[in-house]
Amino acid sequence: MLHGQDFRYSLFRGFPKMCGRCSICDLKFEREPGYFLGAMYISYCLGLLIMAPIAVLLWSLTGWSITKVVIWAAVLFFPLAPTITLFARVLWIYLDQSIDPERLR
Repeated sequence: MLHGQDFRYSLFRGFPKMCGRCSICDLKFEREPGYFLGAMYISYCLGLLIMAPIAVLLWSLTGWSITKVVIWAAVLFFPLAPTITLFARVLWIYLDQSIDPERLR
């Protein structure tokens, strides 16, 4: 499946807005209000998969209390959150299209 540009501009210029449609296949990205709710669950799972190893590594290297380890893992994860959010949206679009493809014109 060919895929065009998903976002109007780079993450380095602020949090990017999604394009309305794919520039190649004309797929409508947001099919209904609340469409990206599933992407939020994907983002949450990805966040846990990234933060858990960070927390385990910090705990094993420092011996800090669990509260301090979790706080520092969250602080270290925080710069990755926007990228994870955008990646989760793209994954959600691909998952949705593989399960319930939108008929293109």
